Amino acid sequence: MWVLELTTGLGLAASAGLNAWIPLLVVGLLARYTDLITLPEQWEWLSNGWVLTIIAVLLAIELVADKVPVVDSLNDVLQTVIRPTAGGLVFSAGAASETVTVSDPGDLFDDRGWLPIVIGVVIALVVHAGKALIRPVLNTMTLGIGAPVVSTAEDTTSLLMSLAAIIVPLLVIGLLVGLVVLWWWALRRRRRRRATRRTSPSTG
Repeated sequence: MWVLELTTGLGLAASAGLNAWIPLLVVGLLARYTDLITLPEQWEWLSNGWVLTIIAVLLAIELVADKVPVVDSLNDVLQTVIRPTAGGLVFSAGAASETVTVSDPGDLFDDRGWLPIVIGVVIALVVHAGKALIRPVLNTMTLGIGAPVVSTAEDTTSLLMSLAAIIVPLLVIGLLVGLVVLWWWALRRRRRRRATRRTSPSTG
């Protein structure tokens, strides 16, 4: 069913917007060691042992860098290229794979091999932009103390969304709604803080 294929790709690409390496590692490990997902021939390299090792090392570096105030913002700048690229890869691979919910992937993107990659890049870029936008707000609100907590929450969300995209893709919609609500809340907080700073000199 094409809706499930799109939702699978959507969930994986959105996960890549939060953490480039988690959805790649999840897809590769599940394809290599379980029957939960079967990658099409052109994407079987994602389950290669060496590829998985490299992704795991890059993930370990990301997990540390993203939890240090200031370093996390610099990391977000670097990831502006990496996360959308990963999003394009996992969207294309996920949407074309057999999973526990999709037994016969359709031909939605046949003869348009570039289209799922572009869609995945855009989705991951939007999520990444939202993450990069609200992270400084949350760091400021918590004086930097909350950076590891926020980063861990993002990594956990990326992991859960990656698993949901493959096992129960419709859950992805709920997780994305939660992200949108969080972004909306953080942006409102930032606007209020800015408004308070503007009015405080005149009222003081």
